[in-house]
Amino acid sequence: MTTTRRDLTRRHGRRRSVAALVVAGLAAAALLTGQAAGGSAQAASSDTTTLTVNADTQMTTFNPFLSYYDGELNVIGTIYPSLTMLNDQGEPVPYLADSWTTSPDKLTWTFKIHPGLKWSDGQPLTAADAAWTFNLIMHNATAATSNGSLVANFKSVTAPDATTLVIKTKQPQANMLYLSVPISGIPIVPEHVWKSHVSGLKNYRNMDFPVVGYGPFVLTGFKTNQYAEMTANKSFFLGAPHFDKVVTNYYSNSDAAAAALTSGELDQIDGLTPAQYNAISKKSGIQTYQTQSNGWSAIEINSGAKTRSGKPLGTGNPILKDIRVRQAIALGINRQELVTKVLDGNGVVGAGYLPPGYPQFFWKPSASESLDYNPARAKQMLDAAGYKMGPNGVRVAPDGKPLEFRLGIHSDDATDAAIAPYVKEWMSAIGIKLDVNSMSFDQLNNNLAKGDWDMLMDGWSTGPDPTYLLSIQTCGTLPDDNGQNGNTDAFFCNKSYDRLYSQQQTQFNAGQRAATIAKMQKILYAGNGDLILFYKNGLDALRTDSVTDYLQGAKAANGFYPLQHGFTSWWKAEPPAGAATAGQKASQQSSNAFKWIGLAVLVVVLIGVAVMFLRRRTAAERE
Repeated sequence: MTTTRRDLTRRHGRRRSVAALVVAGLAAAALLTGQAAGGSAQAASSDTTTLTVNADTQMTTFNPFLSYYDGELNVIGTIYPSLTMLNDQGEPVPYLADSWTTSPDKLTWTFKIHPGLKWSDGQPLTAADAAWTFNLIMHNATAATSNGSLVANFKSVTAPDATTLVIKTKQPQANMLYLSVPISGIPIVPEHVWKSHVSGLKNYRNMDFPVVGYGPFVLTGFKTNQYAEMTANKSFFLGAPHFDKVVTNYYSNSDAAAAALTSGELDQIDGLTPAQYNAISKKSGIQTYQTQSNGWSAIEINSGAKTRSGKPLGTGNPILKDIRVRQAIALGINRQELVTKVLDGNGVVGAGYLPPGYPQFFWKPSASESLDYNPARAKQMLDAAGYKMGPNGVRVAPDGKPLEFRLGIHSDDATDAAIAPYVKEWMSAIGIKLDVNSMSFDQLNNNLAKGDWDMLMDGWSTGPDPTYLLSIQTCGTLPDDNGQNGNTDAFFCNKSYDRLYSQQQTQFNAGQRAATIAKMQKILYAGNGDLILFYKNGLDALRTDSVTDYLQGAKAANGFYPLQHGFTSWWKAEPPAGAATAGQKASQQSSNAFKWIGLAVLVVVLIGVAVMFLRRRTAAERE
C-alpha cells in the first residue's frame, strides 16, 4: 500500500507538471505569435526610449534637505525646480523665476515666478512653495543639514502672491542667483507634500513613488545600490525631454561601469580612470571627451573632531592635532608623481581648495608657504617635534604611542585604490605607518560624520559659485552635541576663515571677492586639514550610436569641453533616429531571452505530449 501510494503521488505530480508545461507552452506560443496578453505591454516597453547613465555615487536618500552625494543630487536636481539654472557658460538664467530685481541697497531681492505651473500631482506650484522651502531651512536644524549655510544671511522670505517671492538679507549677498540652481543649489519642494514629513524629517528618504515634484523628469523607481528611474515630464514648461526615461545605474566599482558602457548597457559615463579612458577611446561608436576639473581629490586629516560647542567627537588619533605632524604628512606626499602615474598626466597638481575649472578662484601658495614634496624636511620637522624613530621604523610620540594612523579609502573608487600604496610607502619613508581600510562609499562617509577616522580619501566638486564648497569648512557646519545636523568636511573651524566667508558673500566686485576667497584658501592650506592631492580632468565617454546632443557647448582650443551638468544633458539629449538606446537594447534582450525560453518550454511540452500519447497507445496495445 505504501508503494502504491507513493506511485500514485508521483504520477499526480507528473500530471501537474505536464499541465503546467502545457499552460506555459501555450503562453509562450501566444507570446511568439504576438497574441499573449502581455505582448502589447512588452512591445510598448521596447518602444520606450531610455537614457542610461552611471551614478556618480551611491544613492541612499532623495531627501533634498539631507542629501549631499553626487548620485543623489543629480536626481534631486532633475525632479525638483530651482529659481535659476546655469547656461553653457555657467551663468544663471531663468528657470522657476522668469525675472528678478534687487533693491538699491541690495538687501531685497524680488523674483517673479512663472505662472500656471503644477506639481506632478496636479496641485499648483507657486511662490508660496519656494517661501516655505527656504523658511524651513532657515528655522529647522534638520532641514538645514545640507544647505543651511546658503540661507544663513537671509532675514526673511515671503510670498506676497502666487507669482512673487521676496527675499530680504541681513547683508548684501552677491551670489543670490546661484543659491537655487539644479544639483549644487537649493531645490524647491511642494509644501503640501513635505509639511507632513517635517516632524520625522531626519529619517524620511523621500521614496514614495512617483515622487511629487516638477522638473524635466519625475522619479518613478529606485532599487538600493542598483538604480534610480526617472520618467519624462512631457508638460515641462521649458520643453519636454527627448528621452522617455532616464535610468542612473550604480556600479560597485568603476571597471564594471566602464565595461557596461563598452557592452552597450550604458549610454554615458563619467569619471573614468586614464586606463579605462584610453581603452574605451579605441572602441567604435563611442566618443570620449575631457572637461577641465571642477573638483579635487584629497586626503583629509582628523585634527580633532568636535561639535559646535567644542565637545570632542569620535575616535580620531590625538597625535594628528599636532600641526607639525600634519605638515610633515603634507611634505611627504609626492603630488606630481600621483598626477603622472595615477592620472597618466590627466590632471593638475593640487594645493588650493578651488579647482582650475574656475580660473577666477584658482589659487596657489607662494614659494615660502608651499609644502611641496620634501621628505628630508618632513623628517627634520618630526625629529624637532620629538617624534623619535622606533626600532621598527615607526616613530613614537613623547608619550610612547606610535605614529600609526588609519587611512580610509572608497572600495568603489579605482583612483583611491591606486593612490593608497604610494601614500603608504611615502609615509613609511618618514616614519609613519598607515593602515589602509577599504570601505563602502556609505560607510566611509558615515565614519567621517561621526569622527571615527584618522585620515581618509575624499573628493568634492563645485559649481561656478563656490559658496557651498567654501561653507563646509565653516564652524557652523559642525554637528550639534548629539552628533546630528552637521555637514562638515574635516571638522575644520577657524574664526578668521568664517569672517572672510561672510565677507566674500557681500562683495559684488568680482576682483575683490576673488581676493577674499584667496585669503580663505591660504588659511585652509596652512591648516592642513585637507591635503589637496590633485584636480583630475573629467575623463568621460558616451555612445554616439545611442545618444546625441548630450554634450552642451563647444570644445575649446585646449581640447576641453565646458563643464557639463547632468540636469541639462539629460534634459536635452536625444536618441538617434532609428537607433536603439541602452534601455531599449536591454528591453529587447530581455524580451528575446523570454521568447527563447518560451520556445524551449514549448518544445519540451510537445515532446512530453508526444511521449504521453505514445505511452497511452502502448498501454492500449498491451490490453
